[in-house]
Amino acid sequence: MAFFSQSGLSPLFLLNDYEAPNQYKPRKCPKSYQCSKPQARSSFAPAFDVREFTDAYHLDGELPGVDQSNIEIEFTDPHTLVIKGHTDREYNNNNNNDNNDATSSRSSSPAGWHQATVEDEDAESTSSADTAASKTASASASHTEKTETDKPHFWAKERSVGDFQRTFSFTARVDQDSVRASLKNGILSVVVPKEPTPTPKKIPIL
Repeated sequence: MAFFSQSGLSPLFLLNDYEAPNQYKPRKCPKSYQCSKPQARSSFAPAFDVREFTDAYHLDGELPGVDQSNIEIEFTDPHTLVIKGHTDREYNNNNNNDNNDATSSRSSSPAGWHQATVEDEDAESTSSADTAASKTASASASHTEKTETDKPHFWAKERSVGDFQRTFSFTARVDQDSVRASLKNGILSVVVPKEPTPTPKKIPIL
């Protein structure tokens, strides 16, 4: 007998859903009633392996890149376990820092040397002030242009981000106080112990 009911699980994927893994697809609303507008916030259902042993259920789900503080595990009733949370799209790129260092290095290096004499000292001072102002304006415009052009263009967004939730309903009685959970290498492992089967006890008549 299955240990969880069909209604307790998140929607299952059809074969054509594998083209966009772990993403919900919009459903058409019947004309008999009104449907609420779909939310802009994305959501997905993480994949889980569920194993049943004689003394416990083992749930192992894929949550790569999800911080432990963004995961919630709770019982909504004596038989239903809910795992939910949120993850954002994050990047660990150092390209911007490298470009900034290279730009600073080039700007600090002089473009050329000029040996000033006594006769051209005053003219040189005026020319230097004008050149410095021109460089400042040019650098400011270049920084603004660079900030606008650094915004990336996405060719693909295949990572699962946003809110996620899975619900598991157990038919056997479970020990909620002894549930253990751990997150390692992007795998969330939850162990749900079963409650011992009550044994018949005879009451003697005195």
